[in-house]
Amino acid sequence: MKIIIVTPNEPFYLSQNISYLLKNLKKNNHNVVSCVLLSPSPYGRRETFFNKIKKILDIFGFSFFVYYSLKFIKVKLFKPSVKFILNSNNIPLILLNKSINHKLSLDKIKSYKPNLIISILGNEIFKSEILNIPTFGCINLHSSLLPNFKGVMPSFWVLLKKEKYTGVSVFKMDEGIDSGPIISQKKILIAENTTQKDLIIRTKEIGMKLIIESVEKIKSGKIDYINNPKGKGNYFSFPKKSDINQFLKQGGKFF
Repeated sequence: MKIIIVTPNEPFYLSQNISYLLKNLKKNNHNVVSCVLLSPSPYGRRETFFNKIKKILDIFGFSFFVYYSLKFIKVKLFKPSVKFILNSNNIPLILLNKSINHKLSLDKIKSYKPNLIISILGNEIFKSEILNIPTFGCINLHSSLLPNFKGVMPSFWVLLKKEKYTGVSVFKMDEGIDSGPIISQKKILIAENTTQKDLIIRTKEIGMKLIIESVEKIKSGKIDYINNPKGKGNYFSFPKKSDINQFLKQGGKFF
């Protein structure tokens, strides 16, 4: 199966997981023909670098900013990036100057004639044109038990809402937000004193395994879809400063 991956060059938690994914897709005789490498955005959409910095300081505060700034420097010095992993595996990169739904972007993607597109931490809603390019459509990884906690930063929201469980879902994409039929899903117990960092690491690791499982289901043609009813569950956008204050006040920890 010819696969295109759509993912950001995320500096903190993604590179080792992408390496695991590529290794196992190859092991299962799938060919990752290209990767659309996006600019990282924690806000669920395209942002300028200075807007990202300003929002982090304004919303999350100085200590959060310092922690991830130092972590960013450490990662840059000692850890391979997503881009490095892709280059090491000889995966051609597609770098976009326009929206992924723009004709120029679509033409680049079409040229690889993919059977499947895998989206991981994407920052745009896919429209019908890109959804219809691959033979088997597009799938997306989302770190919650859909249909609950659709939207951005589910690892934060489940902790703020003091959920006992969360999960990971891989679903077939439609033009909605996290609304397509679910191919694979795993429920996760949230242990006491779990930090957001803990949850991000755990859900990403499980997520890669679920993607591999989902690809094999698609390949075999044997998929028992899990219902992801439209209008059910809940949706969360990017948190406000008041949400962060509430999270910290009730003992929540980012790291």
